[in-house]
Amino acid sequence: MAVAMATAVPPLVTRPLARDDWPAIERLFGANGACGGCWCMWWRVPMGGRTWDAAKGEPNRRAFRALVESGRASGVLAFAQDEPVGWCAVGPRGEFPRLERSRGLARDWDARTWSLNCLFVPAKHRGRGVASALVAAAVAHARTRGARELEAYPQAVRPGVPLAGAFAWTGVPSLFLAQGFEPVVPHERGRGLYLLRL
Repeated sequence: MAVAMATAVPPLVTRPLARDDWPAIERLFGANGACGGCWCMWWRVPMGGRTWDAAKGEPNRRAFRALVESGRASGVLAFAQDEPVGWCAVGPRGEFPRLERSRGLARDWDARTWSLNCLFVPAKHRGRGVASALVAAAVAHARTRGARELEAYPQAVRPGVPLAGAFAWTGVPSLFLAQGFEPVVPHERGRGLYLLRL
């Protein structure tokens, strides 16, 4: 009789993004640039509409590569052995001008306000705690870099309503509540503003 052997899951390791991490980013994001040609540029492109449509795909890839290789992109990566399994964008709020276009995310902030605004974990790596590890690493990174407070913008849904992975790219409330974030304005659905004072 054959016995199925449990396969050990490699431990997760997280670390801040480095200038020479572009090959890991490209491997992780794949041909679609994580989602729909975004390449983690959604919050960095100040305008939506036609401006965003023109940037999707190769223009976003080039722009994000330039940010990574120049050291101007901030975030954390998760690895299982040598395999990149997750990404979290986190950096000073001022680096993400599109936040200013969202009335629901408007508030007073300063140069020491940081923003955790994007999580990407490929489907095959979900359900293993990658997103939780990334949020914890992002909090530690922001604290180490002198942030005074850290914002997040999780997507909430009503109990029992499923949320497709493609819409969970800013995370869900439980990820942030577990790290001590608090909602600025309580909400039952849609994207909300959560804050952690460091």
